[in-house]
Amino acid sequence: MSSLPVLVLNSGSSSIKFSAYEAANGSRKKLFEGAVDGIGTENGKFWIKDADGNKKLDQTRDLPSRAVAFKLIADELHSGDVPAPAAIGHRAVCGGPTIKENQLITPALIDEIESYQALAPLHTPIGVYIMREALKLFPGIPNFAVLDTYFHRTIPEVASRMPIPDEWVAMGVRRYGYHGISYESIIMQLEPNVPEKLIVAHLGNGASISAIRNGQCLDTSMALTPSSGIISGTRTGDIDPGILIFMLKKIAETKPNALDAADALETIVSKKSGLLGVSGTSNDMRDLRTAINAGNAGARLAVDKFNWTIARWIGSYVAELGGLDMLVFTGGIGENDIDARAEICSGLGALGIKVDAKRNNVRGEATISADDSPVTVRVIPPAEDLIIVNHVVRLLSK
Repeated sequence: MSSLPVLVLNSGSSSIKFSAYEAANGSRKKLFEGAVDGIGTENGKFWIKDADGNKKLDQTRDLPSRAVAFKLIADELHSGDVPAPAAIGHRAVCGGPTIKENQLITPALIDEIESYQALAPLHTPIGVYIMREALKLFPGIPNFAVLDTYFHRTIPEVASRMPIPDEWVAMGVRRYGYHGISYESIIMQLEPNVPEKLIVAHLGNGASISAIRNGQCLDTSMALTPSSGIISGTRTGDIDPGILIFMLKKIAETKPNALDAADALETIVSKKSGLLGVSGTSNDMRDLRTAINAGNAGARLAVDKFNWTIARWIGSYVAELGGLDMLVFTGGIGENDIDARAEICSGLGALGIKVDAKRNNVRGEATISADDSPVTVRVIPPAEDLIIVNHVVRLLSK
């Protein structure tokens, strides 16, 4: 095949990222990339970069809805300035208990993914919307769902099983894990020298951490939903279930309808907690660092809570793995927040983790561990789009 342009659509809770790669004959050449950020605001951003990283488009736009945001992308893809895709890959955050494999998208598959949107309420609604629009926008072009949960399918039952009655397990309540495409991309970049005992911390507005043995997921912090595990930008992370019962009863005093009360609780857990809830200021680590420098105690507590939580998970995973060969930081905070990496690792010397301050003073890919650190500590940006392209090509070959 002389040409195989693959379009990647990666939707988040308030953004849509897109890129295209030439994937014929084993090549993986980026053709362009772009994003629409700030959906639901009046000051959204729409930008596109060419293959060399030069910005072809950089606009501030009113983005009141996902429909407006995706139309900007659709118009650009049909402008004739970019190659028409031969196949399209979509990041699918969660397919629930019934969709476990990456596969061709059909209307029935979209309906099935949508039926489990409660498992990823910030991501699935916009994801299924884009899948439906892409089928209409490019009729006859194969679209594929690449699951965030796919990488975590190797988690043993002792970790995936929730301590609840069987009737709820039968409904699909279990540990699914998320950010799997990111984790898979780290393994790809480490090959062929993947360490036996590896911990990867994906730290961004959504944060998670995984224990990986011989390239396969052994355990991961996010469970049924992305709100579990580590404290994130607006999500609680793991929390005493009794707190949720207490909150729900309080909410029910003014919202006696059960679904209304549950929706209100979900808003608190997923959109008003985490770094935002503790700081009372922002869910953005960059804003919190600025606030800390200005003496804001709430911002300091939020960041300390974030770092403390991650260090605890690292410690537990070292025990689970029976040791540690390498720790990798990835994601927006993991790549760019020098202080966060240093603060997380500062108390982990007993686990063999020692960071060199000069080497850590960097943003982007680097080895930041000290020469005498028994554990190698690295920073590796994720390459999610490449993983999606690889799965699309593999599925096309079938």
